[in-house]
Amino acid sequence: MADQQLRLYSYFRSSCSYRVRIALNLKGLKYEYKAVNLLKGEQFSPEFRKLNPIGYVPVLVDGDIVVSDSFAILLYLEEKYPQHPLLPKDLQRKAVNFQAANIVSSSIQPLQNLAVLKYIEEKVSPDEKMEWAKVHIGKGFAALEDLLKNYAGRFATGDDVSFADIFLAPQIHAAFTRFNLDMTQFPLLSRLHEAYNEIPAFVDARPDKQPDAPS
Repeated sequence: MADQQLRLYSYFRSSCSYRVRIALNLKGLKYEYKAVNLLKGEQFSPEFRKLNPIGYVPVLVDGDIVVSDSFAILLYLEEKYPQHPLLPKDLQRKAVNFQAANIVSSSIQPLQNLAVLKYIEEKVSPDEKMEWAKVHIGKGFAALEDLLKNYAGRFATGDDVSFADIFLAPQIHAAFTRFNLDMTQFPLLSRLHEAYNEIPAFVDARPDKQPDAPS
């Protein structure tokens, strides 16, 4: 089977890797999990840099094809493995999916990733790094609440799981579990979080379920 050649280079707590794990699960694709320990700096090894020169996870290897960056990986999976489509046919809803995904991937996640928080901790103070993360997550979440209020059904842009949900789920999970954000101010996102927790493809992709998660 073609999907037997898939390998995912991942770190259990990486929200970008989490996105790809959800998509692979939704599409029913089996893959080999290759752990990359970000705390030990394994992402900067010469071997890993050959796969992704910028030294970030995730990286997907599909036979002879290597794709890095979660957005690129998800679009690749959508084209090559069309089962369980992640993008709606309606152009307006498709655009909203991309917009929501971009809010997460460009306006939230980069500002609270490991490298940035480490920098804030070292250059400013350890206390400030959590406040920094909360401010930027909160700003992005407020925008997402406003964007999705006219599109959401059971999920972010309707009654089917879509591209936006795959980006939202890891970020909301992190807000609850890592950053202790007050989610009462985001009722729509909180409701979506509950919906994601009922879907095995999402639950099985969670950080605590991964082979490299601390026991």
